[in-house]
Amino acid sequence: MTRISGATARVRPWLPPVAVALAAGLAAVGGSYLSVGRRPAFVATPIDRVVVAVSPDALVAVAITELGTLGHRLAFLTAIAITCVCFGLAALPGALLLWGRGPVADAVPVRGGTSIAGVVTGAVLSGAVAFGLTGSTISSVGSAVGAGFVLLVTAGTAVLVTGADAARGSVGRRRVLGAVGSAIGLSGLGLFVRGSGEESVPPGLEIPEDARSPVRDLLTRAETQSLAVDGLEPLVSTDFYEVDIANVNPAVDRGEWTLSITGAVEEELAYDFADIEAMTLEDRFVTLRCVGDQLNGRQMDSALWSGVPVERLLEEATPNGDRVVLHGADGYYNEFPLEALWPGLLAYRMNGRPLPRPHGAPLRALVPGHWGEINVKWLTEIEVRDEETMGYWEHRGWHGTGPVETVAKLWQVNRFGGGRVEVAGHAYAGTRGIEAVEVSTDGGDTWADAELSEPLPGEDVWRQWRHEYGAAGTHEVIVRARDGNGNLQIPEKDGPKPDGATGWVSKTVESR
Repeated sequence: MTRISGATARVRPWLPPVAVALAAGLAAVGGSYLSVGRRPAFVATPIDRVVVAVSPDALVAVAITELGTLGHRLAFLTAIAITCVCFGLAALPGALLLWGRGPVADAVPVRGGTSIAGVVTGAVLSGAVAFGLTGSTISSVGSAVGAGFVLLVTAGTAVLVTGADAARGSVGRRRVLGAVGSAIGLSGLGLFVRGSGEESVPPGLEIPEDARSPVRDLLTRAETQSLAVDGLEPLVSTDFYEVDIANVNPAVDRGEWTLSITGAVEEELAYDFADIEAMTLEDRFVTLRCVGDQLNGRQMDSALWSGVPVERLLEEATPNGDRVVLHGADGYYNEFPLEALWPGLLAYRMNGRPLPRPHGAPLRALVPGHWGEINVKWLTEIEVRDEETMGYWEHRGWHGTGPVETVAKLWQVNRFGGGRVEVAGHAYAGTRGIEAVEVSTDGGDTWADAELSEPLPGEDVWRQWRHEYGAAGTHEVIVRARDGNGNLQIPEKDGPKPDGATGWVSKTVESR
């Protein structure tokens, strides 16, 4: 018992400076965020990449299939917490100087328990760590100012408190509270100024005033053909899903960006953004579905994309291989047959506006009928190969580079008076198209054709469906789709990993 008490007595004096150092670490991260926002120069960005890279495949699979966007947020919070600790360690020598502890403090005269040397040391070391992580001067200054501010408040608190209450314990507690409070205040200011950092994307059917006539006509057509079902997303998504390997999107400068076509080609080529813009623009409705999407999940959306056909660029390069690897500015890459990319589109506009950063600005790939994972965003290179390799997700046990599975989603249930019920959703089968959606309200004993929205132009677009029935009590509603080739959706249920979810969606629905 005496031994434990002795150890506690030795450790306890070190706790206040450690707490102040951690508060300074939080402020350093907050200062960086206040300076640059949620961009690559934010100090948590490289730590986030490491967290994603070292996460076990099984954990990543659970995060994708079970947690969705929540999994990304948890990973990002983990990265931020680790970053705060790293900056806390950087600020620790400064905090120890303020307390007159440690070998560094022994070499510096300390008066009244405070020293400007402690503030400067903590700020400089935090700024140096930030620059080492990001190479950004602005972010580094933000981190240095954040850490220095907390240490300065700590030093100032000691001066103010000592005159009124010189009790050692009271001074220590107030210095820690001052440090923690100032760190939280600075971080809160960053969130107030910068928000979540997740760039908002205007709703898809909100036609821009400067929209080209073809875009205006197509978006109007999508709005007109959307079924009048309360609560059901229209044919052009109002909230397009986002899945990336990292939590901070690249910020690619259009003026410096280039797209290279390399590898097994007769002539390697490079295009800047002006070259792409000078080509004839093409508009296409395209639906994307994530390979990690659950059977009745929400990671499936549609938009009107504008860009240039891949075929034009490939013809100029003359490929000699039959495989292709697409590379993105975020370090992501994927490999698949060249023939799948050939009819694709390189999009730099979305729903009549410049392509948003979260969706791959300045340029992204759209590969008809394939899972969303091969539609690489922030595209920088098209590499042609003459042998099969593995893509990013193949290394983690996924095999989602093939054509999408047919699916009918049951996304909306509306109850009317007199026991009438309306069920509705979207159906998608890639380039095969949707021929019919069938609904059963008795657990699969009998089936009825649902009403379908008129098909939009394009070969890779979803359709809406709705069905209304009237019957009292509780019913097991099942939906299934039939693709344009006449093939029925696979009935056997299977999870998303490794090559996409299958099965018929069912839901227990109670009428009023």
